[in-house]
Amino acid sequence: MLATLRIRNLALVPDLTLELHPGLNVVTGETGAGKSVILGAIQLAIGQRADRTAIRSGADLCAVEAVFNASRCQAAVDAILASAGIEPCEAGALVIRRSISLSGVNRQFINGSPTTLATLACIGQCLVDLHGPHDHQSLLQPARQLDILDAFGGLLPLRESFADAVRQRDNLRRRLHELLGDTAAAERQRDLLQYQVREIEAAGLHEGEEESLSAEFSKANNSARLIELTQSILHALAEDDDPVTQRLEAIGRSLQEIARLDPSAAHAVETHAQACTLLRDLEHAVGRYAHTVEVDPEHLAALTERLHLVQSLRRKYGNTAEAILAFAAKAKEELLQLDSREESASTLQSDLATVESKIAEIGAQLRAQRHAVAPRLATATIKELAALGFRQSGFQASLEPAPGHDSPSNAAITGLDHCDFLFAPNPGEPPRPLRAIASSGELARVMLALKTVLAQEDSVPVLVFDEVDSNVGGETAHSVGRNLRRIAKNHQVLCISHLAPVAAMAQAHYLVAKDVRDGRTESRIHILDEVARARELGRMLGGGSAATLHAQELLRAASQHTAP
Repeated sequence: MLATLRIRNLALVPDLTLELHPGLNVVTGETGAGKSVILGAIQLAIGQRADRTAIRSGADLCAVEAVFNASRCQAAVDAILASAGIEPCEAGALVIRRSISLSGVNRQFINGSPTTLATLACIGQCLVDLHGPHDHQSLLQPARQLDILDAFGGLLPLRESFADAVRQRDNLRRRLHELLGDTAAAERQRDLLQYQVREIEAAGLHEGEEESLSAEFSKANNSARLIELTQSILHALAEDDDPVTQRLEAIGRSLQEIARLDPSAAHAVETHAQACTLLRDLEHAVGRYAHTVEVDPEHLAALTERLHLVQSLRRKYGNTAEAILAFAAKAKEELLQLDSREESASTLQSDLATVESKIAEIGAQLRAQRHAVAPRLATATIKELAALGFRQSGFQASLEPAPGHDSPSNAAITGLDHCDFLFAPNPGEPPRPLRAIASSGELARVMLALKTVLAQEDSVPVLVFDEVDSNVGGETAHSVGRNLRRIAKNHQVLCISHLAPVAAMAQAHYLVAKDVRDGRTESRIHILDEVARARELGRMLGGGSAATLHAQELLRAASQHTAP
């Protein structure tokens, strides 16, 4: 439901916050008071076209904020949000903000996240059906008419099975096209993959090779310097004019003399012995290392070439030997897939034939059930239309094969059928497509009749009716009010009305009026209590004491009304 609607700087409204109620909400007021501003704000909130001329004079922009509880249609809403990269609703809460500026910069947000107007319009279709002399009239769309027929007949699960089969067909076709789409491109891809695999396999890489290769290259590249350093160390240890070993022997003799004179210094002799051992070990270690180092230009050239090869492979296929080998493994898999294209294509074509057979089977079931449901929908709708003033009208749900989509190979997800609602408001006239003959008032009442019939099945939570009571009066007006009240048991209904019998059925009654403040005209709206309601209904009935009494009778009757 629409819980809150805030409007700023739209037409005659500088700043208005409207708290709406569940059930039937009716808006009344004098002609020109600003009732259409409410509808305009809702249209903006659900992604309809914006008119900058509606921005209040003196303001740079207008803004609308609508707070919905979308629990009833949360699955559909969350799917749209997910496709747009927006977090899903929490506990059904959905906040829409939209601003329109004189400069032409328009912004829209859903739950605080910026979004496109297309996404907002998709969300709006899930939340609100707006009926009357407005652009958002879903009843005129054949696709919507098919939705109504399927909802009435409880056919949506079967239709979803059909849609799943169509999606499987489209997926198989996409895969088949990718597999067989461009033979020349596939051959080029094969050649490239074969070259890549050969190049990697010829290199004979192994895991961790680059690290060991880099270390070996560094040693070979610096071999001359390493030899120079090792010789310098060995010379200092044993071959110098005053080598370290000779000096250490002299130190040992002195320490022994000290220990002879002072036995407490014996530990120094032991330490000296350890130092001598370590120094001999160092000399042997450096000597052994020196034998591993040689200046070999050919070996260095081979290492350089190998290192350049590994680095070249890294630039092409991955940063490590492991990544390069993984690339080769994946390329081999792709080659196997290319080599088995014909076998895979045969399998896909067989799967496609199976799915198209399934589409034909489910489509035939769906078509048969639709043809069975259509007369029942027509009968129920004609009954409701009679109560709304069309006492001898005709209504049909005509089904024909869907143009261009009537076979398993080209079927759309909605089925193999095209639905057209045919309406004859006057006796003696042949029924014609609803979109071709219905006036705005007639269209609103037809939708009201259908909404009454579909009250349990329709998932759109908010229904807005404008001019639903156009050109009606007497008992028909009472019937319109009763139908709205009945629909409001399963939906939130917002109705702009000029008829007291309709307004009397409201569970929340709002009055729109114009006022002059600081020399400027403003529209304001507020909810009426029972006393104010009786006064407003009396005005709608023409005023005077008789009208007031009639208004009170209408309210008493409405309070006792229970929709079947």
